[in-house]
Amino acid sequence: MYIIAGLGNPTSQYARTRHNIGFDTIDIIGKKYGIKVDTAKHKALCGTGIIGGEKVLLLKPQTYMNLSGEAVADALNYYKLNPENELIVIFDDISLPPGKLRIRRKGSAGGHNGIKSIISMTGTDGFKRIKIGVGEKPEGWDLSSHVLGYFKKDDRKLVEDAMERAADAVKLMVRDEFDKAMNMYN
Repeated sequence: MYIIAGLGNPTSQYARTRHNIGFDTIDIIGKKYGIKVDTAKHKALCGTGIIGGEKVLLLKPQTYMNLSGEAVADALNYYKLNPENELIVIFDDISLPPGKLRIRRKGSAGGHNGIKSIISMTGTDGFKRIKIGVGEKPEGWDLSSHVLGYFKKDDRKLVEDAMERAADAVKLMVRDEFDKAMNMYN
């Protein structure tokens, strides 16, 4: 079983912002594989289903970004899963241009508060991840204003394409075709 966690902030106030790209990607994955993400459990909205022949739990933490690790750790503990082998986290990355994907086996938080929380709560940075580029903050902007802001129309199209590619990459990743996913989508 895999937990596929998309990071974001709850409430409609944050819908379609740069920081909610993980939530948006989980919605696309759910639609693509017929998984409803509407059950409140583990401090998250969840949905279970099958992707690539593997059972998955799609997870959208409802704890706000900086406490994402609480929901992820709760689900991992409940199902007795190892984050290094059975967790994929999808989130925004300001160091990548809009629409660029970066798939990694592990890594640091890179300043991302949701990832910091997951590392803190699981005790490891060795979990699989899909970063979706949302672009650097403009000079003079506050970082939170940038990540909580909305995409320009052209950038949104690039990001929507990236989310579709991320949904395809997830299928390879849960089938232990991680290298193939990196080669195809990085």
